[in-house]
Amino acid sequence: MFDIPRTEDSKFTSWYYGTDRKLLGYVLALIFIGMLCVVSAGSVQALRKGWEWYYFLQKMLPFYVLGVGTLFVASMLNKKWVLGISALNVAVCFLLLIWTVIHPVASHGSERWAVIGGLRLMPSDLMKPGLVIMTAWFLSKMKERFGTDIFLNPAPWRPAWLSWWTFLVPFAIVLLILFQQPDIGTTLLFMAVIGTMLFIAGLPRKIWLPGLGLFGAVGFLAFLFVPHVHRRVLEFFQPLDPTTQVGYSVNAIRQGGLFGMGDEAFAKESLPDAHTDFIFAALAEDWGAILACGLLALLLVVIRRLTVTAMSARDTFVFYAVGGTTALFATQICINLATTLGLMPPKGMTLPFISSGGSSFMGYCLLFGMILAIVREDKWK
Repeated sequence: MFDIPRTEDSKFTSWYYGTDRKLLGYVLALIFIGMLCVVSAGSVQALRKGWEWYYFLQKMLPFYVLGVGTLFVASMLNKKWVLGISALNVAVCFLLLIWTVIHPVASHGSERWAVIGGLRLMPSDLMKPGLVIMTAWFLSKMKERFGTDIFLNPAPWRPAWLSWWTFLVPFAIVLLILFQQPDIGTTLLFMAVIGTMLFIAGLPRKIWLPGLGLFGAVGFLAFLFVPHVHRRVLEFFQPLDPTTQVGYSVNAIRQGGLFGMGDEAFAKESLPDAHTDFIFAALAEDWGAILACGLLALLLVVIRRLTVTAMSARDTFVFYAVGGTTALFATQICINLATTLGLMPPKGMTLPFISSGGSSFMGYCLLFGMILAIVREDKWK
């Protein structure tokens, strides 16, 4: 069996033995399953539109290659490089978000795409790694400077280069841009993730309870003033319409049974987003409940691995970063599955590493690569 001697002194050896190879292996397994799902769910869609059956795989292939490369390269970085790349990531994606306001590109009822040189990007998906890492860095620095009480102590609220205002103002601008696109799903996702990170940083009840009210208020305002959100919410409370995407999705999961329908599956022909937002429904119908539950088990294993890693972290920054990644990954999975099962209105959110979508895939590869890097450094310092 191939192995690398521990006595060999090289950067690759230190990376090989220091990296969480189990987590890396789980992520690579998810990527491989995602490729199979894109082929399975996307082939019928492609043929129906007159394209080759492998069209969606071919479209995603550059992102798979670049994403896996990013995952490995990012996992070899040190903390300084991780912070630098994260800061650059946030800055570039912030500018891209502004670009969506100046040059909006509409799709599925929202203007959340940025098209530059023929390349179509979703800035909010690409911003996720930088948002989590920089928030973790900010919270750790606040604790380092002001002690454990960083929320009710008046000192962190005074205007300075390191204060709550340097974090809250840019974050509020990002949320406002997302809300006006409107991308309500990502707006609520970002609020949930940052709220979770603040909670594990010691946010007192007298603050997080009103924060839950703010979270609900954003959803209520979206219902009142965003037409497609209003329509989707009303449809959600009506009896399930089998001719809608959610209706097709629920029926597909039911039809799949335990072992799947294989080539006889119909959801891939009826679901326009079978290879993206509703890929789990196509998978469940095609492969059956047993293999679909196997995928869910693998996703849960990743969440558990992240949770254990966060709890064992020695560096406060690493604890917040891994905790934020866990919150982001788990929340996005829950939203995607809840939509697929008809438990909440559609949000246009991918299943991480599984759905077709270059921006989402690249964002998660960069995030998990940087998490592997800082965890390795935390373990060996």
